[in-house]
Amino acid sequence: MNAVAHPHARPDLTRPGTGRVLVSTWRVGTPERQRAAVEAIRTAWESRPWPDPRLLSYSVHTGTDGDTLLHHSQWTDEQAYHDFVRTHRDGRNAEIDAAVPGIERVVLHRYAPPYRSVPLDPASAGAVPGILVAVEAEFADADAARQRAWVDAVCAALADDAGKRPAHGGIGAHFHLSADGTRVLNLAEWVSGRAYEDWRSGGGPLGEAWTAVHRHPGLTGSRVRRYAPALSLSPGA
Repeated sequence: MNAVAHPHARPDLTRPGTGRVLVSTWRVGTPERQRAAVEAIRTAWESRPWPDPRLLSYSVHTGTDGDTLLHHSQWTDEQAYHDFVRTHRDGRNAEIDAAVPGIERVVLHRYAPPYRSVPLDPASAGAVPGILVAVEAEFADADAARQRAWVDAVCAALADDAGKRPAHGGIGAHFHLSADGTRVLNLAEWVSGRAYEDWRSGGGPLGEAWTAVHRHPGLTGSRVRRYAPALSLSPGA
């Protein structure tokens, strides 16, 4: 069983059977090195058998900052990832590092499958994403109930937006709760960066619903980063 690359480089963020989602960031320095790293990853993975049937997908996105790569993988469980690290990861990374020396592997976070997934624009349902907007929220300490409450507040604000600043070109938002209880990651798919910017800049001052999101108890910070889909791999015959 070998790796299969998908033409639209899009993982199914609600894939059935997913028990753990791992998201990591690499820094590579320039757009040219981003492209080279993606090709090195493709070569390293497609030249080897798929490492474990418990790995359901592995995808890479290139940051619009011209520097970063976002890695997203779906696993049936946490142990599957640890077994991969022990038996298969080093050889792949060594080949990638030989092709693109100096990669900085910044951080790895563990998440549950999406707690909530909401459509943004019914007219864009099923569209191919042109951009992935990653919104990371951080909290003062571990509290699963607070994670869920914050996500619920964001979903309420999005619903409140529907008649004020419709999310034209928004495909869907997928909210992941970190395993350690301190973070939420929203992976929002849009048809284009322009569609996202038009939504973000429209509608005037924030209303009460969004104010409640930004002033949520225990929220210590948040950041938004944009990525273009580059490579999505899954097991194939």
